[in-house]
Amino acid sequence: MGYIFDPEHLQQIGQTGVGLPHEEMCRVVIEGLAAAYPGHIETKQDWIFNLAAGATGIMTVLHGSLSEYIIIFGSAVGTEAFSGRYHVDIYDTMLAGEMWTYTEENFREKTTHLPGEMALLKRGTAKGFKTREGSWMLEYGRGLVPTALPIGLGDAVLAMDGVTVWKTLRNYGRLVTRELLQGKI
Repeated sequence: MGYIFDPEHLQQIGQTGVGLPHEEMCRVVIEGLAAAYPGHIETKQDWIFNLAAGATGIMTVLHGSLSEYIIIFGSAVGTEAFSGRYHVDIYDTMLAGEMWTYTEENFREKTTHLPGEMALLKRGTAKGFKTREGSWMLEYGRGLVPTALPIGLGDAVLAMDGVTVWKTLRNYGRLVTRELLQGKI
């Protein structure tokens, strides 16, 4: 698969928004991504509820292709859930707040991720996680992205929230089409 994004570079761009008020943080990060990856970043924010593996937050989709996605995800009130077990690697750079995680192998201690730090959820693995109120992250997924949709949309489907399912598929599908027209899978 042809990956165009570098997780460490995304982390550096995410770090430019750390410490800024929410609207400015999002603007700075999105502008930085658009400058670094011209033609591959959606600069218009369209916030959509995200109900995945028990977590509730809100997201805006910045990039969507068959092999990569980028979102800003978070919540004003925080959330806690199972990460899900994906066939993609997921890199989360904290922009604000804190994320606490634990794994089946290391369940006695929490790992804390602070603003500017990146957490990695390797494909096939899982974590328990909790974000504190006001936590926001730049999330990058790398792998066969459509395989993540059942977990990413499962709770919205079970809740019969057709609006969230529709908006997510519409925004992701539009970006996938744009990328395919540019020759990117």
